[in-house]
Amino acid sequence: MTELRVQPLPNAEVWPPVLACGAWLKNSACLLQGDQVIWSPVHGDLGEADNCLALEASVQRLLDCAEAPPRAVAHDLHPDFHSTRVALATAARLGVAALGVQHHHAHIAALRAEHGLRGPVLGLALDGVGLGSDGQAWGGELLWVDDSAWRRLGALLPLPLPGGDSAAREPWRLVAAALHLLGRADEISARLEPLVGTSAASTVARMLERRLNCPLSSGAGRWFDVAAGILGLSVRQAFEAEAAIALERQASDYLAHAPAPGIDGLWHLRSDGRLDLLPLLSRLFELADQGQAGQGAALFHLTLAAALADWVAAHSSDLPVLLGGGCFVNRLLTQHLEQHLLAQGRRVYCARSVSCGDAGLALGQAWVAARLGAADRPSVEPLEDLTACA
Repeated sequence: MTELRVQPLPNAEVWPPVLACGAWLKNSACLLQGDQVIWSPVHGDLGEADNCLALEASVQRLLDCAEAPPRAVAHDLHPDFHSTRVALATAARLGVAALGVQHHHAHIAALRAEHGLRGPVLGLALDGVGLGSDGQAWGGELLWVDDSAWRRLGALLPLPLPGGDSAAREPWRLVAAALHLLGRADEISARLEPLVGTSAASTVARMLERRLNCPLSSGAGRWFDVAAGILGLSVRQAFEAEAAIALERQASDYLAHAPAPGIDGLWHLRSDGRLDLLPLLSRLFELADQGQAGQGAALFHLTLAAALADWVAAHSSDLPVLLGGGCFVNRLLTQHLEQHLLAQGRRVYCARSVSCGDAGLALGQAWVAARLGAADRPSVEPLEDLTACA
């Protein structure tokens, strides 16, 4: 059995034990105690029974390491995650509080813990999906986070997901969604029938027209997927992040031997806090039609980095910026975004010793639970305008 791992935390206050059970993907649990975090192994995705059993065993091992009964057991907001069920059952057995922590808040909190940060920060949390405090699918979030409070300042323009989770596995569905949002639904059949057949293309077109089984998601991962789909790099994904990996590879190869493409006018900051990248998608269709997939992939990365920095610039100029969530595995995006933010005079913090993705999420959950326990009350202030459909 893989051993538990102890990691000291910089500038850490000495906390009584807090247990956190992590998320669904790449699950890992942890015990925050004193000035250190004790990590379980990474169990993997909780859709597998063996990984669920491994989490349960790890929770008991972490409890055995606790110097006192945990003050609280933290978990994701999603009620159907096995990690949530384990947290609730463990808290009930121990007679302590169970605390749900919003997924993207936890991503930013993990960075605060890793770097020993105090006071308010701005956080860009970019990943595939996490349940928002409004019950919607989030994943491209600009947050203000303090020690015992947080606020959603903005989000990426949400994309409809025809077929729900199927759209995350099949980028062609997101291509149809992009055409629908651009007012070009009449192109769905011509563009997609050669790839997926007449029946599938027409069915998805009707779903989008009638808004049937097309939940909205602000997830940044879906924007990578739709870009890869438009450029012909991915129709169906054989494994997680296949489309995003192909998109980054194409972009890196292009930028290694060609000048950076112009990005002016390819995004819009809306008054409701949304970052609108639809002009970028329109340009990607043009490049795809010209057979310029490499240029399109480069354009996507450079535009996204500049747009995110522009989004941040609209808010407090003296706050550090934390980059959390699985999309920051993408080195090209992270490098260019960090350059833009540093040029603004910002302090920028990325994951170094803790995973930027869900494998590091438990630390953020535990950190929030410890902080809220110290403050004796949570404070959550979602931006109401963002709960409406775009």
